[in-house]
This record gives sequence, structure tokens and C-alpha cells, in this order.
Amino acid sequence: MSAALPDYYFRIRENGAFVFKVDTENRQRRIELDQIAVVNVKNGEVKPSGNHTLSDEDTAAITDWLDKRQAQLRQRDIDDILRTVDHLNLTTHWAQARASDEDLEQVTDALLLAMHDLRTMLVRKKADRLIKD
Repeated sequence: MSAALPDYYFRIRENGAFVFKVDTENRQRRIELDQIAVVNVKNGEVKPSGNHTLSDEDTAAITDWLDKRQAQLRQRDIDDILRTVDHLNLTTHWAQARASDEDLEQVTDALLLAMHDLRTMLVRKKADRLIKD
């Protein structure tokens, strides 16, 4: 662990984070976390906590974290989708090579409906993009 702690700590939550100012400059040399704000990653909203007024330094740190977090979450979405493509390929191989009739009976309708829904939406979005160009 490094000797120098960051000035801010972001406790991740479902749709954002609680923002804490890290304080080690106290008599006991204990680490204190003072909550200064709540951030919503989806809409970018930042709400100061309690009576705290955010300084320019606080706002800059939060904005920087928010930009990086949103980029990280977008990349995770893409990674998840690419894993889904891999999983669909593995599912195809399973259905062809190893699945029993009973196995296929269990999953066929759900897979066909999900794939139909996905295909319909993807075709519609592709058409919209082509029309824009």
C-alpha cells in the first residue's frame, strides 16, 4: 500500500457513488472520510451532502471521476456484449454437438424469442443509421 492516500474516495453504489474527502491531518493521524457529495452516474447529477459547499477542487475531482467512471461503464457494456456473442457461439456448438432432445426442449422457445427480439431491434437500429447517412 502506498504511503500517500488520495484526496477523495468514491464509494461506488448502484447508480453512482458517495464522495468522501480523505482527511489524515488530525491529531490522532487516523484516516477520516467526510462525505461531501452524492453522484449519479446516469444523469451526471452531483448533490452536495448536508450543508457542505463543494469547492472548485472538489468539483474538478468529481467531474474527472465521473468522466472516467462513465467511460469505464461504457467499455464494460461493450465487453459484456462481446462475451454474449462468444456465449451464443458456444450455445450453438452445444445445441449441435451435445444437447439432448430434452435439453433443447427446455431452452428452444426462450432462445428463439430472445434472438428474434434482438434481431428485430438490431435490424431497426441499423436501418435508422443507414437512413441518417
